[in-house]
Amino acid sequence: MLLAPLVAVPLAAGLSAALIVALQPLLRRYALARSNARSSHTVPTPQGGGIAIVLAVFATVGVVLALRGAGLDALEALVLAHAVLLLAILGAVDDIRPLPASLRLGVQGLVVAGLVLAVGGRLMPGLPLPVERGVAILSGLWFVNLVNFMDGLDWMSVAEFVPLTGALVFLGLSGGLPFLPMLVAAALLGAVLGFAPFNRPVARLFLGDVGSLPLGLLGAWLLYRLAAEGGLAAAILLPLYYLADATLTLGRRLLRREPVWQAHRSHWYQRATDNGFPVVAVVGRVFVLNLALAALASATLLWPSWPVTVLASGAGGALVASLLHAFGRRRRPG
Repeated sequence: MLLAPLVAVPLAAGLSAALIVALQPLLRRYALARSNARSSHTVPTPQGGGIAIVLAVFATVGVVLALRGAGLDALEALVLAHAVLLLAILGAVDDIRPLPASLRLGVQGLVVAGLVLAVGGRLMPGLPLPVERGVAILSGLWFVNLVNFMDGLDWMSVAEFVPLTGALVFLGLSGGLPFLPMLVAAALLGAVLGFAPFNRPVARLFLGDVGSLPLGLLGAWLLYRLAAEGGLAAAILLPLYYLADATLTLGRRLLRREPVWQAHRSHWYQRATDNGFPVVAVVGRVFVLNLALAALASATLLWPSWPVTVLASGAGGALVASLLHAFGRRRRPG
């Protein structure tokens, strides 16, 4: 069991990087991202790097399960693979020819609902099962979309998913997560690391919706599985910056009666660049914050008690609020 993530991370990283190199000429020809009201770039840049991440995760998980013996994990892995593939196809089509928001949301809702119902498990036994399932589906759908919303800056998804998946691998090795989620987290960690050199500022390649939607689904499933193992506080702490930035931005736009389905530059990380923060400074701060959140989330599982959970949750909330406040203020020269 200890060997699986040690093999999965470098294998997925190598596969992801190799696939990107092979696919780049095709992406330059057919999948150029041009700037719009939401963009932080001005030069047309190839998108679709997420294809390599998805394929690398599929191949790595498949190889490890085949060598180890899938056992009871086979059915859940198969359902997850089909769900991820459907969102990757949806994202690929949307990258080439933008689809109506209603169609995208409808397909995403069906995929998330199917995955939640297939995985099962109980997070809040005190709630009626239909209510819990409904909350899980809405939460998963929101997470898929917020990952897409937050993927608007070079290295932003790297700064989010490397600490998140690294923490999940650590928790899996510590016994806080079953084998399959730990393996998927390790494969996703490696695949994102393989993508990182091509996306570093100034990026030569973007994830595209073909990458951000499957990443959102994989992240939502991993956090759901963590919560089902008794780690609900950890599952909220790990993506807390993404949750706060995207949710507060959506709430603010709704209060202003702005069309929330249209491209915009209202997220705190986007306001930070408008306020004078270099891209590297923004993603660097997000990365360090996510490392701190990963440590706090791990503490709630390694030392399970209500004082630790309350202190870790409070500290995480304070750190996120502090960074959002900093991003919202104009940076002083020097």
